[in-house]
Amino acid sequence: MAMPKLGPVLKDISPYNDSESGFVSDFWETMVGCRPPSSVNGLINNTKTCSGSEKVDYSNKFFDVTQLRVAYNVYQAVYAIAHALHQVMFCEEPGTNASKLCLSVLQITPKLVSEQLKKVHFVDAFGEVVFFDKNGDPPASYEVINWQLREGQVQHIGVGHFSTTANGKYELVLNEDMIVWRTGIYQTPKAVCSEICPQGTRKAQIRGLPLCCFDCIPCADGSISNTTGATDCITCPEEYWSNERKDNCIMKITEFLSHTETMGIVLIAVSLFGACLTFSTMVIFIHFRDTPIVKANNSELSLLLLLSLIFCFLCPLTFIGEPTVWSCMLRHIAFGITFALCISCILGKTIVVVTAFRATLPGNNVAGNFGPLQQRAIVCSCTAVQIVTCIIWLNVAPPFPDKVFEQRSKKIILECNTGSDAAFYAVLGYIGLLAIVCLVLAFLARKLPDNFNEAKFIAFSMLIFCAVWITFIPAYVSSPGKYTVAVEIFAILSSAFGLLFSIFTPKCYIILIKPERNTRKHVMGKK
Repeated sequence: MAMPKLGPVLKDISPYNDSESGFVSDFWETMVGCRPPSSVNGLINNTKTCSGSEKVDYSNKFFDVTQLRVAYNVYQAVYAIAHALHQVMFCEEPGTNASKLCLSVLQITPKLVSEQLKKVHFVDAFGEVVFFDKNGDPPASYEVINWQLREGQVQHIGVGHFSTTANGKYELVLNEDMIVWRTGIYQTPKAVCSEICPQGTRKAQIRGLPLCCFDCIPCADGSISNTTGATDCITCPEEYWSNERKDNCIMKITEFLSHTETMGIVLIAVSLFGACLTFSTMVIFIHFRDTPIVKANNSELSLLLLLSLIFCFLCPLTFIGEPTVWSCMLRHIAFGITFALCISCILGKTIVVVTAFRATLPGNNVAGNFGPLQQRAIVCSCTAVQIVTCIIWLNVAPPFPDKVFEQRSKKIILECNTGSDAAFYAVLGYIGLLAIVCLVLAFLARKLPDNFNEAKFIAFSMLIFCAVWITFIPAYVSSPGKYTVAVEIFAILSSAFGLLFSIFTPKCYIILIKPERNTRKHVMGKK
């Protein structure tokens, strides 16, 4: 610790100014080599007497006041005791800044001084705050020393300090411009081996090399380092992902099949096209309802089948857009009920064809017992089973919107959770059961002798339906994110188009293109 104000005091020492002090005479003899005339009396004869023209060599180490740490501590201790004695001896008068003597010197005890010493708080001549804590200990105060080689000698130069303030906080002050490094320059030297790792990377120690040698490895996806020289990367929270520089966490992208993206627009267009095409077919059947080919194919079931197909084509519209509680319930329930109604109508038509053929056999009255009432009962009962299953599903564990967080993905996938997997598979399984029954019955009746045999068209449509949903399963499981919904919509549209084209295209062809074949004789004629 330097004491700059001490230098002038030392240089001002002279026996000619204060000849009464024995210390001054001894100091003068040590520094100059002679004693002033006033202090020679009584000393040995070989003591040299000063002439008064002698000069002090101020380059002597005695006058160096830059390295006086011990002396500075003594200085602070003396002043602290002086302040404590002053507080013990004097009392401030109330309402004034004046003080009066409280205790005499004989009344002062070490205990009083010690207690008052703990309360001392003042600023010394060098700007340092002097105080003690509740235990009587001085605050932590350290000087930062830089060893510097100057003129062939190592000198300890203070370049900063570390201290504790009165409120218990720590303060570190460094004067970096005064630091001289080992290389002899003031600029901070760089690592011998590796540069400091930038943000977005972490240090990886190289085996067999010094600690200053390391590799800077980029943080993995989903983790960041927002400080230079980081040893580890920080993992981002679940809903966040690392940016490209890997120095900040950003919100993950929310992914769902939207109405505004190209895929969503195409699927909506195809869905509406299928609904319009089915509606047009329904209009044709209503307009030509009195023709033999429409009557022969059970116009009531045909119109109900076309109506259910319209709902099947419109069903994908509930799959597009951000999932909500209502849209999730609607999409699964609408899918299950509409396809159950559609397959039930086809099942009714298939049974009509089979019973019609059986009625041609001698002694068989099955056709007479299977009229419109029984057909409606089959359609309603088969659809009612699916409706009851869906009601139970909604009451036990309904579908709900869910967020899927993939560990190594920067996307949050919004999807509809089925709620109850058992109910979901029950709905799909029931539709599959109806389709298999239709397929078996239509396959058995595929070689009926009529010129226009609808059974073969139903069998073909059921083959397409089953093939679509069998191939749908692996595609659905392997498709990521919003493509899972797209695959499901594609399966719905493909199966609906398959039913529409397989069953109604031959009829529309005869009605519109070959009206001469739309006669009772041609429809009921043998091959």
